[in-house]
Amino acid sequence: MPHVDIKCYPGRTEEQKRLCAEKVTQDIVETLGCDPRHVSVAIKEVAKEDWEDQIVNKVLVEDEAYLYKKTSI
Repeated sequence: MPHVDIKCYPGRTEEQKRLCAEKVTQDIVETLGCDPRHVSVAIKEVAKEDWEDQIVNKVLVEDEAYLYKKTSI
């Protein structure tokens, strides 16, 4: 607890992904007051041409009631 699932376009380096996961973990620990050992972060790359079908039409529509930050595009 908790788990963060990040989806983004391809093109980030492994170092960028590791740094992102570390910073997200730090923010979760500070904000939610949990142990960093209990935080997991996944980063999945989704091709730009698949974004609308795989993310917008499926994930975002299905999880709309749970979104605290919505995309503006």
